[in-house]
Amino acid sequence: HVKVDVPDKLGFTALMVASQKGYARLVKILVEHGTDVNEKNGSGKDSLMLACFAGHLDIIKYLKEQGASWKVRDLGGCTALHWAVDGGHCEVIEWLINDGCQVEVKDTCLEWTPLMRVSAVTGNKDVASLLIDAGADVNVKDKDGKTPLMVAVLNNHEDLIQLLLEKGADPTVKNEYGKGLLEMARGFHRHSVVTMLEEKMRQLRDNTNLP
Repeated sequence: HVKVDVPDKLGFTALMVASQKGYARLVKILVEHGTDVNEKNGSGKDSLMLACFAGHLDIIKYLKEQGASWKVRDLGGCTALHWAVDGGHCEVIEWLINDGCQVEVKDTCLEWTPLMRVSAVTGNKDVASLLIDAGADVNVKDKDGKTPLMVAVLNNHEDLIQLLLEKGADPTVKNEYGKGLLEMARGFHRHSVVTMLEEKMRQLRDNTNLP
């Protein structure tokens, strides 16, 4: 009888490695031989999270059938959706959402939702669009009071800024030091971002002044 759940020094089991690398047949063999799909590594990630980050949809579906859960969190409070978003695999994210994955879930460190992670990490407009269409709040605040738009401005993700503004993100928000987005963008000499923000503010003013 071979023990199939022996972890390496970082806490990775054979199932985790196979899930991350996309070895679907090996994943199936390991599960059939009794490996625990919910086992976590040293940073609290399970095989499902690793497969989501790497974008292996066939493995994700199989692990889910075998009892893996969207609700599990790693040591930073991130879920499989947070990791799928970081990986940037739209097909995976779409499947997760359709399978009932919660889009507004916040991590425990910075209270970032998956949408916030897009603003901070990849700036991937297509991923953000999927999340927003599934009900992600464009004006959600993290523990420091930052919104996805603010973080996108800080990271100069122009396409994402445009999308967030189109989807109703508030361009008048201020950070914890009372600085507005325009002031931030000007401070970083981000002229195209300044233009986008000014245009949106003008639109909002015009709409407010309607008779």
